[in-house]
Amino acid sequence: MSGKRMSFSAAEKLRVALEAIKGEITIAEISSKYSVHATQINKWKRQALDYMSAAFADKLKIPDTSVHDKELAELYQQIGQLKVENDFLKKKCNLFSR
Repeated sequence: MSGKRMSFSAAEKLRVALEAIKGEITIAEISSKYSVHATQINKWKRQALDYMSAAFADKLKIPDTSVHDKELAELYQQIGQLKVENDFLKKKCNLFSR
């Protein structure tokens, strides 16, 4: 056994996968450069390509901020209206309770 397992951050995995995707140097060279097995490099490369294709295949569900802003404005308007009505009813209730 070689000892303790090496762990790589997501940024390091991405760097290795991008070099493999570019194809400027061979997998063997990348393997020796980063001390990562060729099988692991191919796995990271495949994962990166899968995630990239998924990103372009599906339309990203980015919330429409204009709809959110309209709903927020409408809710603030309702809150204001309810506050005015509540204050009016409090005043009228105080008149009748005296």
